[in-house]
Amino acid sequence: MTRSVYDQTLALAGVFQAAALVQQVAHNGSCNSSSLETAIRSLFATDPQTTLDVYGGDLKDLREGLATLGSVLSEQSKTRDIEVLRYALNLIHLESKLNRQQDMMAVIGSRIEQARHTASHFGFTHPNLIANLASVYADTISTFRMRIQVTGDPNVLQQEENAAKVRALLLAGIRSAVLWRQSGGRRWQLIFTRRKIIDNAKQLAEKANQSVYD
Repeated sequence: MTRSVYDQTLALAGVFQAAALVQQVAHNGSCNSSSLETAIRSLFATDPQTTLDVYGGDLKDLREGLATLGSVLSEQSKTRDIEVLRYALNLIHLESKLNRQQDMMAVIGSRIEQARHTASHFGFTHPNLIANLASVYADTISTFRMRIQVTGDPNVLQQEENAAKVRALLLAGIRSAVLWRQSGGRRWQLIFTRRKIIDNAKQLAEKANQSVYD
């Protein structure tokens, strides 16, 4: 696996991890806390040495995203898979729009930087930080004409904490979509080189599982 393909697979797994967590929160009001932390932490990795450093430097932190990427692209048989795929594709599409709005990107960068103190003081999954990041998403990306329609349990989504978590995760998904584009990822690859992406994701997911049990 070449470095660019490796980096693209990791970044795409970041997109799919965020999308999977959005789906979980929307239906259940909860999600895997370590996967959530990895997604939120990625927003603050502004000067990483490697792509993996964005996600904490360990493959095991992207385990859920890698497994989801491999299974969703190869199956799409369950409602969950279709929802996750829709969120992931929408995040990639929104990022391409954001990439043409340099002013908005600067605002997002500045506000995430302002939230860094909250992150270092309270941790990456604290409700204060999640609410802060949710407001960044609401004030910027939510203003695009195209919005991501999140489906789930209305009673769950009406709870402010869950709605904030969804928005913060969508922001994290956009971060990974930026990274995917920066590493050479393109939307056409999801159609024409899908099998290769699936194989790479499954291979890295196995490595991630091994690192958990080593």
